[in-house]
This record gives sequence, structure tokens and C-alpha cells, in this order.
Amino acid sequence: QDCDGLIVRSATKVTADVLEVAERLQVVGRAGTGVDNVDVEAATRKGVLVMNTPTGNSLSAAELTCGMILCLARQIPQAAASMKEGRWDRKKYMGMELNGKTLGVLGLGRIGREVATRMQAFGMKTIGYDPIITPEISATFGVEQLPLEQIWPRCDFITVHTPLLPSTTGLLNDSTFAKCRRGVQVVNCARGGIVDEGALLRALRSGQCGGAALDVFTQEPPKDRDLVNHPNVISCPHLGASTQEAQSRCGKEIAMQIVDMATGKGLAGAVNGQALSKAFAPQTKPWIALGRALGTVLRMAGKQVHGSVQVCTLGTPLREAGSYLSPAVATGVLAGGVRKEVTLVNALLLAQEAGLKVTTTHNDTASEPDSSAGLLQVSLQGTSHRVSGTVQGSTPVLRELDGATFKQPAPLAGPVLIYRSKASEPSVLPALTGLLGKVGVQLQFYHSSSTVAGEQWSIVGLSAPLSDLGELKSRVMEAFQLHL
Repeated sequence: QDCDGLIVRSATKVTADVLEVAERLQVVGRAGTGVDNVDVEAATRKGVLVMNTPTGNSLSAAELTCGMILCLARQIPQAAASMKEGRWDRKKYMGMELNGKTLGVLGLGRIGREVATRMQAFGMKTIGYDPIITPEISATFGVEQLPLEQIWPRCDFITVHTPLLPSTTGLLNDSTFAKCRRGVQVVNCARGGIVDEGALLRALRSGQCGGAALDVFTQEPPKDRDLVNHPNVISCPHLGASTQEAQSRCGKEIAMQIVDMATGKGLAGAVNGQALSKAFAPQTKPWIALGRALGTVLRMAGKQVHGSVQVCTLGTPLREAGSYLSPAVATGVLAGGVRKEVTLVNALLLAQEAGLKVTTTHNDTASEPDSSAGLLQVSLQGTSHRVSGTVQGSTPVLRELDGATFKQPAPLAGPVLIYRSKASEPSVLPALTGLLGKVGVQLQFYHSSSTVAGEQWSIVGLSAPLSDLGELKSRVMEAFQLHL
């Protein structure tokens, strides 16, 4: 309950119940790759960042996979066990060479490519499939990419290296085994469930699958021992990351990642807070602050924000910025409500649950001639409420509010007072300065907008927030304070 951060390995379950009672928790660090032991959706909803160490155990997992392939080819574990039982079964354990055989690698990320390059040294032909890695990239490490339907009948060995997702659960099943070459050998050192265990057992019994090497299971440890006890199955108790080097590397990496995040140096390995990772880059920090500020101004000017918020980035420097500016705007729009704390991690999810649709568009041409850095516009669809701003140096500034433009962009930082008044009412500013003098608050800056329909907006920087706006509100049409 008193922890700000939590580091776990694979055996510790971070459930929704755990997250609910951990009121101060800000980050869960997984010392390893897979995060299926962490309820990522519940963490996201609560605004808790989940991070992993995706590279820490890659080599260990790849080496175990290669060892499994060798063991399948030469039946090394079975032969070793027979020797311990006092037998000398030279004829029983006839194996095969790997040279010239075809290995299908499903999933060509860090581990998959390490396996492919190592098995190429044994003379294996490597083909594979990955929905993200392009064929041009996989060709650089010697893997020919093919559609899955073409992979099944070509392989002597198949190894899987994908995350466990709805799209990969049961990737090898009764249907796909039927399309495979008879006697195909299967390796799963990734996640239990990628290979349908019932289908695998049926394929083994029929001879369609000649052997399987499993380091992972749907249930760990497996209660149903039929697969483990099959004579053509080699199994290990989830040893993929069980090397001294991997354990040390993952532990050090996750500790350093959390230290770097806490000290503002950067964010690596974010599973559910990709927008947050951008918040640590010096060039994006002020833009995220601008997005949050514009969302806050829109919320205050629009009173109740519902329906659809349109986030528009203008100018080539912001071409890829929508991914982190949309959640930044959402944090400003949702902040101050009855909802739980809103962060870059959970902003879009909470907005969706609140019935607020946040959409993003981009145009390479910025409408403001002096906005070389880009321009951010946020509008509430179906209303006249729109705000826009940019970044000058490292300071977020307001350019437009509800159609009224500021000739001199107004800083959006610190305590600010924003009010709308009749342009023909000159007594507002003197009244405001008198009020500030009474309460000992200094005026830091003052900017007024162009006149629209006889009204104008003013934004005032304050040294401290005002406790009461009653005296000012009698002279203006609306007024609100923000602490940005």
C-alpha cells in the first residue's frame, strides 16, 4: 500500500485486486519480457505504468530454443535417460542432421532472429512470418518471409516466438498441423497456449508431429501430464530466462529503468505508456505541457466537455506528434473531474469510458506564418469552442481562444487568470490590479485578444492564485483560473 513502484518476475501475479489496494503505485516493472502476469488493462485504467525489459533474456531464450532443436534432432534427453537406467540403446535413438532442413520461425523479433541466425550456422534454411517485421528487414538476417499457409507444408522444424495474444492463441492447432509436413518437429519456448496442447497431443499420437520441445505450458506447472509423459516430447519447467546472465541483466535493467524514469532521464520498455515515454524527450516535454494546458482551457471555456474533441496538429515538425498530444489534451480535458487521477497512461481509456471521443488529424501546413515549430489546435465539435497554441523556446503559449487571436502569444505556465469581457469596458484591468494589490499578488504578464462580436479575452499571469474572483466576476462575462 505504501509503495510507489513494484518490481516482479514471472511468478508474481499483479492482479486488479493488487492494483486496487496499492493506492500510491505509479509503476510496475517486470524483470523479463512477458507481462501476462500483470493485469495491464487494470493498471492502465488506474494510470499505473507497466514496463518490461524486452532485451534482457533474449539471448538466453534463443540459446535454449537452439538447444531444444538439437535435442529433438538427436533425441539427446531420451538417450541420456536410458543410459541412467542402465541401457545401451544405440539403434533406438536414430536421429537426423539439421543441415539442409527447413526451420520455420514464427515471430521475427529479438529472439526469433537470434534463433534464425544461430541455426543457419548448422546449415538450416530459415523461413518465417511476422506481421510487423518487413520482408526486406528479415532478409538482412537470412529469413525468407512467407504467408503462413505456405510455411506449414515446407518446414521440418517450427519454432514460435510471438507474444500470447488473441491472434496467436492456438496458432498451431488441428487445422494447421494437418497442413504440415508429416513428422514435423515443434518447439515452444515462448508462451504456453501459442501451440494448442490438445491438438499437439493428437498430432503426436497420429505421427503427424514427430516430436515437440516445450519450455512453456498453458498451465504452469501442468496438471495434465499426457504431453510431458509422451516419449517424443522434451519438456522443461519454463527455463527460457533461467541463466545467471539473464537474471542479472533483467534485474539490473528494470532497476535502472525505474531510476531513470523517477529522475526524469528517460523511459524505456513502456508497455502501456508509449505517450509517457515521449514526455521525457526535451523537445516534446513543452508540447505535452501545451496539450495538457489547451485541454484544460477548453474544459474551462466549454464548461462541460462531452461528445468529440478534435486534436489537430499543423506543420511538418508535428507530423508524428498526434500519438502523444492526444492523451496530453485528454489529461487536461478530464482533470479536475470526479474521476480518478488522470495521466498520460490512462487518459484515452478514461476519456472513452466517459463517453468522450478524442480524434486526431494532421496537416503539414501551419496556418500561422510565424509558427515554424508547429501549431496545435483543439476544438469541441459541434460548438464554437476552439483553442490553439504553439511552443516558443520551451514555453507553451496560447494563440487563439474561441476565435479571438492573441497578437502577442500568452504564456501558459504557472497560475493564470483568463476572463472574457466587453471590449468597451475599460475598467476591468484597473479593477483587477486593485484587487491584486489588496491581496498581495503580483501581476506577471497581461495579454488581450482581438475583438470578436464586441468581446475580448484576456489572460493574466499571477504570482499566486486568487482565493476569490467574486469582485472581478461582477465586471466580466466569465472568468476562471488555471494552475499550469
